[in-house]
Amino acid sequence: MALAYGRVLGRLLLSGNTSAASTGHLAARSYSASAAAAESGVPSVMRAAVVRATGPADALLVESDFPAPTLGAGQVIVKNQYAGINFIDTYHRKGLYHRDLPFIGGQEGGGEIAAVSPEAVEAGYKVGDRVAYSVLGTYSEYTAVPLAKLLPVPDGVGMDVAVCCPVQALTAHYLTSDAHAGLVKPGEWMLIHGTGGGTCQWAAQMAKIMGYKVIGTASKSKAALAAATGVDELIVLDEAPGTSYEDYSSVDVVAKVMEITDGKGVKAVIDGIGLATWEISLASLDQRGIFVSFGNASGTVPAFEPLKLIGKSLFMTRPKLLDYVGKREDLLRRSGDVFQWIKEGKLKVGVDRTFPLAQAPEGHKYLESGASKGKVLYQI
Repeated sequence: MALAYGRVLGRLLLSGNTSAASTGHLAARSYSASAAAAESGVPSVMRAAVVRATGPADALLVESDFPAPTLGAGQVIVKNQYAGINFIDTYHRKGLYHRDLPFIGGQEGGGEIAAVSPEAVEAGYKVGDRVAYSVLGTYSEYTAVPLAKLLPVPDGVGMDVAVCCPVQALTAHYLTSDAHAGLVKPGEWMLIHGTGGGTCQWAAQMAKIMGYKVIGTASKSKAALAAATGVDELIVLDEAPGTSYEDYSSVDVVAKVMEITDGKGVKAVIDGIGLATWEISLASLDQRGIFVSFGNASGTVPAFEPLKLIGKSLFMTRPKLLDYVGKREDLLRRSGDVFQWIKEGKLKVGVDRTFPLAQAPEGHKYLESGASKGKVLYQI
């Protein structure tokens, strides 16, 4: 088949028919890619956790005959070993963030390359290379991943740890390094909510690595985990049973913040809680401080009048990860920092629990219950 394509292309080029020759090149490339996938043993169907109708955790349906991806130009196919479970996955599943149905859940994964396109070969990738990545559709045995999204996993970093990085760790990195627009400087105070679990365990550690003074909040059951991140001060709250966040009415957080900061407040707040904390976050800020709202664990932040910011000339931003890793150099810079800090022992990664893909609904239920004390994964 490939030889036949070569003969046809040769005749077209000799005849001067470059348009047809170009079409032939595309056909040959398509054939080459699909042949590479077939030769590597990528099957036609696979196991995947699929959402066909949005809803609660049981909307995740584990199917054994979902079509496997085909290899496209500029891609590799990864045979996944782990997939990360993140709150944004629950927002997709519930329909809070729109996705076309049906879809495979997840957007954080990693494993070994199972098939390579010609462009991947040119870029130096080969079958068997260990990579992590963030694209939609990772709750599956195989995922087609563009080259620009690949993160080579260094020796000495386990794949379970590596899969924690593309979403949670990189989110924590941009939140602590850039989302605050430089309105907080090393040596100044930063408030990070929920430092006992998930993304903000990473964020607290990174903020300390970058030289900020950090106040964390955490529930009583996660206080030891939050303290282990190295925060300078920790505000411990009661549990909010059946939720993924703390009871922010159990302690006067603003009063505690003002006591710690000699009545000034903090220069930045990193807030993934949302509805239960946004007013606390604004009230905790120093003059010209910034409220960085990145999550909705307790519900979305409601619309509010800009005049609410005038008292201290405050700033507010609602960022997302893709805008901070859109350029390949940014993705590699951030992931390079994270992997280096892990190897140096500066950054501790806590994998709390791993579910088999067959128990996909249980993984979401566990995350949403608030029981997690670190990263939650699927083993594929």
